[in-house]
Amino acid sequence: MIHSHIAHFYALAAPDFVLGPTSNPEERNILGLVAKVGLEIGSEVIKHRAYAQDIQNVIGGKATHPVFCLPGGISKPVTKEEQKDFEEKARSEVEFAQFSLKLFNDLVLGNQEYLDLITGDIYTMKSYYMGLVDGNNRINFYEGDVRVIDEDGNETSRFKPDEYLDYIAEHTEPWSYLKSPFLKKVGWKGMVEGKDSGIYRVNSLARLNVADGMATPLAQAEYEKMYDTLGGKPVHSTLAFHWARLIEILYAAEHLLELSQDSEITSPEVRTIPSATPDEGVGIIEAPRGTLIHHYQTDDKGIVQKVNLIVATGHNYPAMNISIKKVAEKVIDKGKEVSEGLLNMVEMAFRAYDPCFGCATHTLPGQMPLELTIHDSKGEAIQTISRH
Repeated sequence: MIHSHIAHFYALAAPDFVLGPTSNPEERNILGLVAKVGLEIGSEVIKHRAYAQDIQNVIGGKATHPVFCLPGGISKPVTKEEQKDFEEKARSEVEFAQFSLKLFNDLVLGNQEYLDLITGDIYTMKSYYMGLVDGNNRINFYEGDVRVIDEDGNETSRFKPDEYLDYIAEHTEPWSYLKSPFLKKVGWKGMVEGKDSGIYRVNSLARLNVADGMATPLAQAEYEKMYDTLGGKPVHSTLAFHWARLIEILYAAEHLLELSQDSEITSPEVRTIPSATPDEGVGIIEAPRGTLIHHYQTDDKGIVQKVNLIVATGHNYPAMNISIKKVAEKVIDKGKEVSEGLLNMVEMAFRAYDPCFGCATHTLPGQMPLELTIHDSKGEAIQTISRH
């Protein structure tokens, strides 16, 4: 969670705020950000993302795609030397998360233009929200109940992972490879927002919206500050996903520090050999991009026969379509030149969700061939802007 959120905020989101959404695209990137805020801050970003990757690498054998999992547990315990290293890195991560929130406060919240952008109608979308919570309705990334609230913050559903098919269905469109999940009880009403639409959102802001608070003290204080600043819960501003990510970095860092000080993490008891052969399993966790559902069915030899995955980008797909449309309708006017800066403002609408379409659609494009086509009222294409 830490390394993914750091990468997204500093490399993808921060340039829009620190340099401006319509600034020169040659400067509106991670290098331009470093030039603006200083090389020392840039090095801290790289260092703390690497710290998180290092911990994953030590525990999992590889950082991004760990290889330590075995049926019934994991392949090796954590040593006391590794535990000490984790604790030192965790303390540094907490400090870096606090610094990142201060940077956001100074450069973004301290700029009225950016604050108006966050709270304005252009990036606002009312929807349901979904995320994992513990028994006290505090945020949890790994276990608990899936909680759903409506646009007014009222709980509408709460279910266990193996009950997800009773609450979530998927709609298909002929123009997309990706399915559009929706809440069964509300139904599919098309790509529209609001309480009458079954469309919901996941990811950082959704997790904070469905939770009654954070499970660590420093993150809880920042959680309260965000909702006080933005007018209470739930927050519907799409750009607030970025603020929520920074709060989650702090929560994850605090929790990492707690875990690194727990003597049980060096226990050699890391595996319980399975005594039975299950034939079905459902798991739900919170990935950095949102709620992740895996459902497997196997035969008596343990060979997978059926798989159903609903990944975070899939959950958010309908909402991204709505968000893009809302911004495009606001910034594109008849007779007004559509500049690269305006195109970037449209792009900001879906970048806030931190999407991974390669994962969601099972393709590997290797590039971002963004193309925007503007049609007149008769449906005729009058302008096309592309980024290859």
